[in-house]
Amino acid sequence: MNIEIIGGLAAFALVSSITPGPNNLMLMASGANYGFRRTAPHMLGVSIGFVVMVILVGVGLVQLFDAYPLTYSVLKVLSVGYLLYLAGRIATAAAPEIASPDDAGSGSGKPFTFLQAAAFQWVNPKAWTMALTSLAVYAPSQSLEAVVLVAVVFGAVNLPSVSCWTALGQQLRKVLNQPARLRAFNWLMASLLVASLYPIVLTS
Repeated sequence: MNIEIIGGLAAFALVSSITPGPNNLMLMASGANYGFRRTAPHMLGVSIGFVVMVILVGVGLVQLFDAYPLTYSVLKVLSVGYLLYLAGRIATAAAPEIASPDDAGSGSGKPFTFLQAAAFQWVNPKAWTMALTSLAVYAPSQSLEAVVLVAVVFGAVNLPSVSCWTALGQQLRKVLNQPARLRAFNWLMASLLVASLYPIVLTS
């Protein structure tokens, strides 16, 4: 893979990683509710989980969908159902105790763990689109070297990108320092998360 192709892959990874989607919306909500430090495992789970997903899909899992198209339809249904469940959790989340805008808070609420965030990639429609598109365009041979390179480039670009959304959420804590404002923000994030399902439902 030459430098021009790697540059194009990096640009695709940046645009697809930093634009709004389920991961970024959830990270911004987590940053606003729990702060940057407590959301760090969630961020790492997103990035590392996606890298693992790209490798596994690239080395042959995509062939399962080609052989059994029904499995992809089932995945879509599960993805939509789980994202609706998460939207409900965000909308009804109890406001944690916020000591200061920069503090992680000490409430009883819990952000996503590393493993939860990593597992979430498998039911994230945008993650599937990113993985399948990048592999089809930049690793058409599906050789292990090409697949790993795609995964590594995404890993290098994805973590800084998703961190921006968490940092944005944390900065919003300065505004969301009242329970009513935080509840309104959580409802907005839940609504946007549901809206992000529109493309996947439209193509079902």
